[in-house]
Amino acid sequence: MSNSYRVAVVGATGQVGTLMLQLLREREFPASEIVPFASARSVGRELDDGLVVRGLDEESIQGFDLALFSAGGSTSGEWAPRFAAAGAVVVDNSSRWRMQDDVPLVVSEVNPDALASHSGIVANPNCSTMQLVVALKPLYDAAGIERLVISTYQAVSGTGKAAVDELLGQSHALLHEREIAPPSTYAHQIAFNALPHAGSFADGDDHTDEERKLINETRKILGDPSIRVSATCVRVPVLTGHSEAVNVQTREPLSPERARELLAAATGVSVLDDPSAAVYPLAIDAAGQAIPATSARWTCGSSPTICARALL
Repeated sequence: MSNSYRVAVVGATGQVGTLMLQLLREREFPASEIVPFASARSVGRELDDGLVVRGLDEESIQGFDLALFSAGGSTSGEWAPRFAAAGAVVVDNSSRWRMQDDVPLVVSEVNPDALASHSGIVANPNCSTMQLVVALKPLYDAAGIERLVISTYQAVSGTGKAAVDELLGQSHALLHEREIAPPSTYAHQIAFNALPHAGSFADGDDHTDEERKLINETRKILGDPSIRVSATCVRVPVLTGHSEAVNVQTREPLSPERARELLAAATGVSVLDDPSAAVYPLAIDAAGQAIPATSARWTCGSSPTICARALL
């Protein structure tokens, strides 16, 4: 790969793909060309930055150095191997490749060495897992992790634009004392509500797929399948910014003071921790932030230390 890359963005007209294009521009990624790809109904559409959407075929995918995928698991399953065979490195945002043994699941601040084993496809984890492991990594390295009890409070943007529109529409109707339309994105009204149902329940499983992702992806990224994980994912009426409350049981003693020091020094973590002054992470401040913020409300026992904290 050269110092100036030809980049494909697959799923470019979706909520995540649109943000990918925006960040490539804002961060001045060294791209010689950025090509947006999307479904057939969007082919030929001109985007705000003047780029024109192309369709996926064997000819159009040739000659790329990097392909960023956020087009869903079925599209990734079909087209990621084709881009890789054509010479591109694929970074996939769907769940299609995350748990495949020969595909590294990578968070740059946590396990960048895993990139050495890729064969053309690299997966990134679920959004809730990604922000979690960035804050867990320094604690894991210092004292190990025996057990995690995780509760997430996930914004509707994680479901997509239709969910954002539904929350805004329901909120507007309720504030103006109008009857709301029956929900279509979620099983129940999301405005002024909290749904203990983020993701989908598979037959016979008491956990949603969002909860399974937290459990399985955390273990894979940290390289420790023995970590015990209990996860509950809740969808809340917030537009952008997932929050998490995490109880961490370490394998070795770890004082609150040392834990704060480790987090403050960690790459990719910002510690906001003065609750008496109402200084702690807020979902409303999360939009556009590349660094997860951590607020530590510690309750520590005897060895091994059990520390509870809130994470955004």
